[in-house]
Amino acid sequence: MARITRIVCIVSGTAATWTVAGPVAGPQGFPTLSDKSKACVECHKPTDPGIYQQWGESRHYRANVGCYECHKAAQGEPDAFEHFGSNIAIIVSPKDCGTCHQHETDEFLASHHAKAGRILGSLDNRLAEVVEGNRGLVTPGFPHGNSAAAVNGCWQCHGSVVKVLDDGELDPATWPNTGIGRINPDGSEGSCSACHARHAFSAAQAREPDNCGKCHMGPDHPQKEIFYESKHGIAYVAHKDKLRMDKPKWIVGEDYYHAPTCATCHMSATKDQPVTHDVGMRISWNNRPPVSVRPEVSDAKLGLPGKDVPWTARRDNMKNVCLNCHDTQWVDNFYVQYDALIELYAEKFAKPGLALMALAKPLMKPAAFSNKLDFIWFELWHHEGRRARHGAAMMGPDYTHWHGTYEIARNFYTEMIPELQELVLHGMESGYPEKVAAAKALNAKLREVLESPNHRWYENKMSPEETKRREQEAKEFKARYK
Repeated sequence: MARITRIVCIVSGTAATWTVAGPVAGPQGFPTLSDKSKACVECHKPTDPGIYQQWGESRHYRANVGCYECHKAAQGEPDAFEHFGSNIAIIVSPKDCGTCHQHETDEFLASHHAKAGRILGSLDNRLAEVVEGNRGLVTPGFPHGNSAAAVNGCWQCHGSVVKVLDDGELDPATWPNTGIGRINPDGSEGSCSACHARHAFSAAQAREPDNCGKCHMGPDHPQKEIFYESKHGIAYVAHKDKLRMDKPKWIVGEDYYHAPTCATCHMSATKDQPVTHDVGMRISWNNRPPVSVRPEVSDAKLGLPGKDVPWTARRDNMKNVCLNCHDTQWVDNFYVQYDALIELYAEKFAKPGLALMALAKPLMKPAAFSNKLDFIWFELWHHEGRRARHGAAMMGPDYTHWHGTYEIARNFYTEMIPELQELVLHGMESGYPEKVAAAKALNAKLREVLESPNHRWYENKMSPEETKRREQEAKEFKARYK
């Protein structure tokens, strides 16, 4: 018998559907605890009482799934070692979890979460490895050294490539690590314990907003802070004790209705959708890059099956969640507001910024982040630009405006434009024909941007029609509140 997972919910009655067959969800386990796991418990109960107690509170314990069932390893596996007559491995990978949880594992492996480790060769990691760090952390797996900033920072969320040393030990630069995109010795990507923490593997903990906040916080993706600012977060704090997050069956609108958590919107079941471990199946914009893209575009770049699921279908999935608490007009109007912010940011700042930076490159020092302009532009899209977009996506007005669009505008006009003008001036005066040509090209684009409707206010060139309209609106405001 197979369970049919509906990737796309029919909200309006007209949406298409994609289906994936999966095993029936339900309790799995064994009649008794295996002799090998009993032997593990006998030794580890007195030496690791915390682990024993966590396991004792878990559903694994009630299903007689013990230490050996999760940690057993085949002969020849990279991280396997002989331990009192059994081959075991310290790391429990998604491949191991998939022995019992195949459907959930397949969904997870098809998601961006499992691919988070691939960011480690990106611009972000150059910051941690070179600009912030050095090669001072020398380990057997990294005889030439590595950056402690990357190891303790980037890798702990995105995941490290776990290295097994010749003696079977795990390299200390790469372990401990529960980064969600960890590359495991068995070749699998991901870490189930990033969300389902050892050794209770609690669903209730995974449903907590703070669980997601280990990674989704800070200057560049402050989803945790935005959530707590939003009405959703306010309702969660006020009514957390009524949400029944410890229940195996947890359907919004049926088992709880006072407030959502991150899991509610992005993963958990509704009356029409099952739980999903692919967090991209309910988002209709990917707001990570300088200019937002539709999620199927980013899925295609990673070779994920989601490339075949259009953003409209994913939006219907999210609307299906929203409609458990809000009416159709409310939900539809929210998306009008959200899409408008995405377009504003892209058209006014991101696309012009990308074009200007491309033309500025020949006039800059070649090493990445050796120019002030590198940092200005990076923070403009990577920090402020993301904050504005994420703030709008999660209805956090302060993050959308004061931590978002305000800081984008301030840094665009008072930092980026003056730096570009300085580059033009130096290029023109350099005496080198190629730099003069590059300066002229940059200046032409800069003039085009500043004279466009979005930016002409900067040089006091707002159109008479727009000036008159704003004066009239000011009069109406004063009349309304006199």
